[in-house]
Amino acid sequence: MRLDWRSELPMLLMIAGMFAMAALSWPSAPDMVPVHWNLTGEVDRFGGKAEGLLVLPLAASGIYVLMIALPRIDPGRANYPRFAGAYTAIRISAVALMAVFYSLTHLWIRGHQVEAATAAPVAVGGFFVVLGSLLRRVKPNWFVGIRTPWTLSSRKSWSKTHEAGGWVFVALGIGLIAAGVLRAGWASTGMVAALLAGVVFLVVYSYLVWRGADDKVPPAGGLPSDDR
Repeated sequence: MRLDWRSELPMLLMIAGMFAMAALSWPSAPDMVPVHWNLTGEVDRFGGKAEGLLVLPLAASGIYVLMIALPRIDPGRANYPRFAGAYTAIRISAVALMAVFYSLTHLWIRGHQVEAATAAPVAVGGFFVVLGSLLRRVKPNWFVGIRTPWTLSSRKSWSKTHEAGGWVFVALGIGLIAAGVLRAGWASTGMVAALLAGVVFLVVYSYLVWRGADDKVPPAGGLPSDDR
């Protein structure tokens, strides 16, 4: 899958912007910087400047490089051009989510009250909505999407599971956004439970579709070995 630099530019600019923010904030940043917020939006762990200002930009860079490399090493690499636009949108959204979280740190450093209990669920919810809207366009591969033994063994199971998964993730995203805006007290526990329920549903659904599919193929390692 060839890279289109017009598509790469937004990600590169976001990553460069994160490092620029780190450089600009370094002289005036306190020795201890918030590095983690709990589910209620309160800072529950602080770290030094290096951790607080550099970990997220480095992580975003690592994710960017990793997601460029995956299509090159995936045994299903031939399918990536068929969902190149969706894959690029997923990559941009992942980097953007990290940039949003990084901005919370810099707002705190500059003395602004950060409503992390609102900002974090809204940001993650927005990512889920984008991901859900793109899932049905993802074609079979070994790294991206809902990968169970059954989706990897049947194109019908893959297609149906990703169509259902799209609705599940969009619903979860909307729920997270609403919970963040309303600052609902049940949001953290309720949405974690909903996410786990959604994952379990999709795994079971992928099996049920596979069981009735007529295009089953053995996945890698699914055939008996000839070794004695």
